[in-house]
Amino acid sequence: MPSPGARQSSDAPPVAMAPAPDERGLSYVVPTDMVTLPSEGKLYPQGHPLHGKTEIELREMTAKEEDILTTEAYARNGTLFDRLLQSLMVDKNTRPEDLLIGDKNALLIAARISAYGHIYEASVDCPVCGEESDEGFDLTTCPIQGPVDLENTEDKELRTAVTLSDDCTYFITLPKCQATVEVRLVTGKDESSLSNLKAMKKKKKLASHPLTDHLKKIIVSVDGITDGLKTSEFVNVLPASDSRFLRRVFGKLTPNVEMTQEFVCESCEYERELEVPFTSRFFWPDS
Repeated sequence: MPSPGARQSSDAPPVAMAPAPDERGLSYVVPTDMVTLPSEGKLYPQGHPLHGKTEIELREMTAKEEDILTTEAYARNGTLFDRLLQSLMVDKNTRPEDLLIGDKNALLIAARISAYGHIYEASVDCPVCGEESDEGFDLTTCPIQGPVDLENTEDKELRTAVTLSDDCTYFITLPKCQATVEVRLVTGKDESSLSNLKAMKKKKKLASHPLTDHLKKIIVSVDGITDGLKTSEFVNVLPASDSRFLRRVFGKLTPNVEMTQEFVCESCEYERELEVPFTSRFFWPDS
């Protein structure tokens, strides 16, 4: 499987920076890379700027983007990564918030590799003994999970319970209640909306419902019914076994970068695959 690392573009010329206001006429040509999209452009509907596109051209990070990363207002309102990608993407017709979440992750990883290298140092707590250790994750070894070929997949759940619509939504038949649920893949905008909802509930000291909130966000219709109030009511009474089935199948259908790597605790020698953590150090390595 391909890795999320970017390759140097051979077709498009690099983007040139304007000469610095200096009598020597200093200037720098900023290289660009072509980044492979996990979705392969197959899961964007017609009319979307990325429909049918397998790659996005991305500029290398400069001091301008480091300024974006240090803007506290962007960090507070949750737009920091969107602002970063908007600055880096050569094609300005595509907005970061309209990217499928897996494609957005691939761009962020490629930007990080280009700017600071492929080894990401992060603090990890052992799930058994709790010992904290610094782990070096190689971002170029994270494989891409592309779109599922429903006609040829060997996965019985996907082959028998899922169909893809012309609008790039999926129809999933639930095994217990036998309802047919139409879902859409998560975009950057959806991710921000869910994050803001979680923060609002925390601020108002309301109960958090991450599972049902996520399902309500991705469900388009139930047995052909598109009314949002009715689909929300359906989620609230959805049998737990169907909820788990829906989340499992949805995960299989979502193109993404698989951010898991082998972890071995130096203290207790516990070993397992661990999800690579996204922290503030992702774009600000110590060295």
